[in-house]
Amino acid sequence: MVRRDYAVAMSDPIVILTEEPLGPDDRVNIAKLLDGGDAPLIVLVPSNTERHLLVDFLENLSLLDIAKAFRELTAQHPDPEAERAEASETLAASLAALAGLGGGVTGEVVDGGAVAGLVAKVRAVDAAQAVVITRPHAIADTFHTDWANKAQDQLGLPVLHLYAGSGFIGDS
Repeated sequence: MVRRDYAVAMSDPIVILTEEPLGPDDRVNIAKLLDGGDAPLIVLVPSNTERHLLVDFLENLSLLDIAKAFRELTAQHPDPEAERAEASETLAASLAALAGLGGGVTGEVVDGGAVAGLVAKVRAVDAAQAVVITRPHAIADTFHTDWANKAQDQLGLPVLHLYAGSGFIGDS
């Protein structure tokens, strides 16, 4: 893959991967990224976030959410149809939140790995920018194993990591 310069044409697509329904604060962040440009936005929502039980447990403990840590530890594996339905709801909310920005907003639910879906879509549309919007994940963010870092390693282009519902930028 040829590495591009950071300069992004105002009409090059921007691919956004999110695990959370985007809201007003996320709209503000994406509008700032667009800077009045007409880049089309493509929102991807994974049907399965592929979380790891031990990492989730440690993350909840690190946030002092002990009840949630043990609740998730003993929870049954989610039903794939329920996960896909939830992803569809997240996508619909995200598309509504970003409506009217850039050169139009489209999206899809991604089956399989979230990062693989992002990488494939960025390459398919020849996007110049990728954005990952997640809630903070203490362990993955600390050890740079989060989606943004993984995608950046595979793509060779900048991947902006934003925390959902805030103006905070993750380290990728």
